Amino acid sequence: MTKSRHWTIALGLLALVLVAVAGMVLTRQSATESAQISGRHAPIVDETPLHTARAMAALASSREEQRYAQQALRLADHEVDLAFAYEMRYATQHPAPPTPETKELYARVNRATAQVKSDQELIDELKKSLPANGPPSDELQQQLDLVQAQMELDEDELEDAKGDLIRSGVDRLSRIQRQFARYQAAQSQSDANRQPFPVLVADTAPAAVNLVAQATTWRTLRSKVLQLQQAHDEALQKAGTLQQNHDTLEKQIGSESGAQPSQEMESATNSSQAVIASLRRLSGDQKDLSDLDKRIQDHQELSTVYNNWIAFAQLQQRAALHGVIRSAFWILLIVLVVYLIGRAIDHFLPEALQELTRMRTLRLILRFAVQVVGLLLILLVVFGAPNQTPTIIGLATAGITVAMKDFIVAFVGWFVLIGRNGIRVGDWVEINGVVGEVTEISLWRTVLLETGNWTDTGHPTGRKVAFMNSFAIEGHFFNFSTAGQWLWDELEIMVPASDDPYPIIEAIQKIVAKETEPNVRMAEQEWQRAAGRSPSRSISAAPAINLRPTPAGVEVHVRYITRANERFAMRSRLNQAMVDLFHHRGVPQQSPVEQSA
Repeated sequence: MTKSRHWTIALGLLALVLVAVAGMVLTRQSATESAQISGRHAPIVDETPLHTARAMAALASSREEQRYAQQALRLADHEVDLAFAYEMRYATQHPAPPTPETKELYARVNRATAQVKSDQELIDELKKSLPANGPPSDELQQQLDLVQAQMELDEDELEDAKGDLIRSGVDRLSRIQRQFARYQAAQSQSDANRQPFPVLVADTAPAAVNLVAQATTWRTLRSKVLQLQQAHDEALQKAGTLQQNHDTLEKQIGSESGAQPSQEMESATNSSQAVIASLRRLSGDQKDLSDLDKRIQDHQELSTVYNNWIAFAQLQQRAALHGVIRSAFWILLIVLVVYLIGRAIDHFLPEALQELTRMRTLRLILRFAVQVVGLLLILLVVFGAPNQTPTIIGLATAGITVAMKDFIVAFVGWFVLIGRNGIRVGDWVEINGVVGEVTEISLWRTVLLETGNWTDTGHPTGRKVAFMNSFAIEGHFFNFSTAGQWLWDELEIMVPASDDPYPIIEAIQKIVAKETEPNVRMAEQEWQRAAGRSPSRSISAAPAINLRPTPAGVEVHVRYITRANERFAMRSRLNQAMVDLFHHRGVPQQSPVEQSA
């Protein structure tokens, strides 16, 4: 079932991919369709050189490139201006041949123009008839308003006729004039919105210092070179087309100039106006020829500018490629050095030494440290040094502080442990419920040789227990080896019901008081010094006896003071004394029952 579901999901995804591919194929626009669509409303004057120069100017990123961009804009603007002048003059001198449809359109325009002119003349005559002083008569004012309304109607008719003529495509001059008006408006808007080139300190862009920036720069420059090459080819293609037009027009002028004298000799009776028109046509053709020469020169210079710009961009691209290769070299060198250092570690710490835990740990740490350093260096080569260094250092420090919190607290705890009230090697201490003898105190941890529980001092279990030194800050510990480490211990003695308990209790009290007298005196003195003048009552360390009746007899609980490290020895002496006491009184030795608290 699971396998079938996986196959269903895979086939569904594959079907979606195929649908997407089919959609892209069906919705793509072919080059032929684009040419047909663009050819339907293609402008008469080609403004592509100026558009290309503006697009290339947006790519300028250094002072040298800005100079090339300004030259290209100037030449393209001059070429487009010459193209408009040429097309206007050509459309004026070479109107389209009339057809029945165009004759009707022109006639309509002429009739509408004549009607508007007639209405204007009539309005002028009526205005002359108006009295100089005083209001005009109602009849005259009504006639003037009527003629003005008729003139507005005729003007609308004239505009409609001109629009029909322009849409028909016959009036080439009107179309060129409309395009020129739009061109000038767009040029003014572009000049108003154009941002000035930024003032650059250096002639070239700053060199990238990391692999990512160098690869990005190389890819950007490669795209720029391709666009500049396309603009260069376009300029050369335009120059070649204009050169063909120039050669054709030059041949036409030459043939017309050779035939002109013979025609004048044959028809001496021709009117002077025909001769003048012919001369004007030849003069216009010569101007067209001169404009074509200038446009060809502009395109050639434009191609030269683009060629120089391409050479400069290729130089920058080569520098960026050099930077990429250099970064790759440093990455390979870092990898090689890390590998060699790893081999050196393996050589100086051979396999035979790996049986030792410390040597194996040292080897792993060294290899890891070298690899981390190599990785950091590679990241610096790939991404470069961070820009916001203080911020990154602060964030890194905060992260390290959180991650290394236990080690930092342990390091501070080491200072507490080596202080006046700390612990020393050989002390008998209790840390987190574990009792033992201190065998090591380092910067980070404390090691104990465990001695079982607190009743079995001097009997180690053989286990070493390590604690991070943070327990000195966050927890607590007991040191039973320093002066003043007193504790209360307790003995339990069963007095049989057949014996009189009072003599036995008195004897027990004397024995305990005698054995603990030095400790009682020293403890009271130390407690008094520690308390100073603050206590309001005397401090007593004398032993105390509590009685508890039971069916089997009387339980005697004896509490006494002793040093922590002498507790076992003191208990042994008191037990021996209790045995001697019962033995001398004729009581069997197995009758007392003693238990430790």
